[in-house]
Amino acid sequence: MDRRAFVAASTGCLIIAPSLADAQPAKARRIGFLTYATAEQSATLLREFSDALRRLGYVEGRDTVIETRYGDGTLNGMHDLAGAVVRSRVDIIVTGSNPIADAAKRATTTIPIVMVGTLDPVGFGIVADLARPGGNITGLCVDASEETAGKLLSLLTEALPGLSRVGVLRFAGYRDRSIEVAAQRLGIELQIEEASLDEFDGAFARLVGKRVAAVVIRGPFYVRRQHVADLAIKHRLPAIHGLREYAEAGLLMSYGPNLADLYRRAAGYVDKILRGAKPGELPIEQPTKFDLVINVRTASALGLAIPRSVLLRADELIR
Repeated sequence: MDRRAFVAASTGCLIIAPSLADAQPAKARRIGFLTYATAEQSATLLREFSDALRRLGYVEGRDTVIETRYGDGTLNGMHDLAGAVVRSRVDIIVTGSNPIADAAKRATTTIPIVMVGTLDPVGFGIVADLARPGGNITGLCVDASEETAGKLLSLLTEALPGLSRVGVLRFAGYRDRSIEVAAQRLGIELQIEEASLDEFDGAFARLVGKRVAAVVIRGPFYVRRQHVADLAIKHRLPAIHGLREYAEAGLLMSYGPNLADLYRRAAGYVDKILRGAKPGELPIEQPTKFDLVINVRTASALGLAIPRSVLLRADELIR
């Protein structure tokens, strides 16, 4: 990842119960917002999306109604949640990272889906092609090729000269091989561990047992990012992810696009589709701007001296 991944929530003024939504004027378009996160964890992202819609001229309650469905921090029941969104007769569904996008895809082949923050959607079989995704799905991804995975490894080797063995913590069942291809190109030995949202402790312990010197985090662990960061520090493992929120939580580094910005841009896709565009003909947007964030507090806690050449390239230093 990092190429990244991604989530949803809402403030009181944005959440509209289904019974109230049914009472809205017929012209109000209903937008399903589906995430495995809690409302609190994803409030900022939904607010960014809703504000962007408002700037495009959509007035909440008059032009649009947002139907939110939260997984409360677990992927269990995501297919049921996706089914509930479909049954609520929404006009379009906005959804987050790969497992949630896949659940929405399985729930409907007709309602347009705008996915935000997916990882390699072609490689994971969510869409057929980035330029012409086909079917009822389009959106924005955080990682569509192996270049970013290679950059994550490259940044670790620059920050930690002499690095040769790196652990990879990835979501159980991911078919992602891009990190392995990148490692071969860079001459890095990988030790891969898979984990679900509730299996981080054992996975980190196994990586320590394999004597890795650093870790690349790959997968939709957004709701557990603080726990992941705490474990990395506990085991004294420098770690990197594609989203800045992980560095803010305490990982050593992050390199990737801004997730909040992706949700703002998702409003543009929703606007085009509500105006008649076919989602399968809208190219999936790949990130063009990547930010390097370094947590110097974590570096200090781990006793690391990050080379000045790396620090000077950072877009943000967390002190």
